[in-house]
Amino acid sequence: MKFTVLNGSPKGMTSVTMQYVRYLMREFPGHEFVIHNISHGIKKIERDRGAFDAIMNDVKSSDCVIWGTPVYFLLVPSQYKRFIELIRERNARGHFKGRHSAVLITSIHFFDNTALTYLNAISDDLGMKYAGSFSADMYDLMKSEQRKKLSTYFEGVVRQIEGGMAFSRAFAAVRKSTFRYRPGRPKGAVNTWNKKITVVTDCTDNSSGLRGMIDGFCGCFGGGVEVINLYDIDIGGGCLGCCRCGLDNECIYGDSDGYINFYNSKIKTSDAIVFAGEIKDRYLSWKFKQYFDRSFFNTHAPSIGGKQAAFLISGPLSSIPNLRQILEGYIEMQHANLVDFVSDEVNNSRELDSMIRSLAERLAMNLETGYIKNKSFLGVGGTKVFRDDVWGRLRFVFRMDHGYYKKHGIYDFPHRQYRTRLLNASMSVLMVIPGFRKAFSPKIKKGMIRPFQFLFKDNNK
Repeated sequence: MKFTVLNGSPKGMTSVTMQYVRYLMREFPGHEFVIHNISHGIKKIERDRGAFDAIMNDVKSSDCVIWGTPVYFLLVPSQYKRFIELIRERNARGHFKGRHSAVLITSIHFFDNTALTYLNAISDDLGMKYAGSFSADMYDLMKSEQRKKLSTYFEGVVRQIEGGMAFSRAFAAVRKSTFRYRPGRPKGAVNTWNKKITVVTDCTDNSSGLRGMIDGFCGCFGGGVEVINLYDIDIGGGCLGCCRCGLDNECIYGDSDGYINFYNSKIKTSDAIVFAGEIKDRYLSWKFKQYFDRSFFNTHAPSIGGKQAAFLISGPLSSIPNLRQILEGYIEMQHANLVDFVSDEVNNSRELDSMIRSLAERLAMNLETGYIKNKSFLGVGGTKVFRDDVWGRLRFVFRMDHGYYKKHGIYDFPHRQYRTRLLNASMSVLMVIPGFRKAFSPKIKKGMIRPFQFLFKDNNK
């Protein structure tokens, strides 16, 4: 069989992900593997139609396409995202239709689920037969049981193709609306409390509904809101995955482009950031992905902590819960406060006026009070993944993270709770005694609320 591997790593064949592909090539020599380094060569693929067509020819002649990629900022790298957009822009979906697809992802299991969901959905949208995924930790290949699991997974993909098995579609098609929002007259200026509000957008069409949403939002404040278009920022390229920033927060791009200065002088100095973008396939645009990826020069430490955040999105947001989860997870991991999402899928300008006005008022209210909501599992679980890996195997690379985590108490491991450890040890012994366990069980419910009683002493008198 012929397998066309679309490599999403900007590092080309020196990537961790491609070591897994190399292993499959060694273990299964009877199959043909053709590798295209998509992210590494994205500028040529954009510029040279012949290079793009060569990839499409291999896709069309293959039995299976392997989407092989690392996870960057809860999704695929921006360069890979650009390639996926090119497939649509150049009407090349027919090359993928009917082909089998498989996904091979490497990461530290930080939001690998959202990246997997995205590529599964993209496969569905391209009319492919999705044969499953393999999500590996960076160094799983060093373990014999994981090598066996990878081989078993690949054998399963082959058997599915050979057996002509039927595949169900996991994600419904996303239907785009033709509605164009036109904002009404603002009702009066919302108080900004002398705070800096910045709108970040990639909007290039002044007649679009997204432009209307931006104008409507800014109009709520009567001016004073800065709108920054990502296309006006000198961004030389996407994140290269070199991890040089882990040592001292110095990006390999340095001063060769304008991104670092833009982020430090505009984003970090804002009190509220509103992201305004249009849905492209099942995410925002590749330009927004490039923005998020390049912010990794701050590594795993939050760079917009304590700020208010909101999203103005043109497109069917409610049809893509994975996108909402990605953006929610991003804001929580940044220790910022997500005010809300507003999308134009309501298809009613008057109703959208009210929603945007409400968003502006709630954002201003939070700017006044400084409210930051508690994290959900997205932020708590994600922080623990980073905490454990930065404490362990990634510490020498991500020195800046290690220092930040120490200073801000993120290393809150249970081993420091000596009192709890002593209690657990003694109670574990007592709980094996039948008489003690019988007497203790009825007290569990009241025991769970006993720590709160000091709050209600006056009520108990």
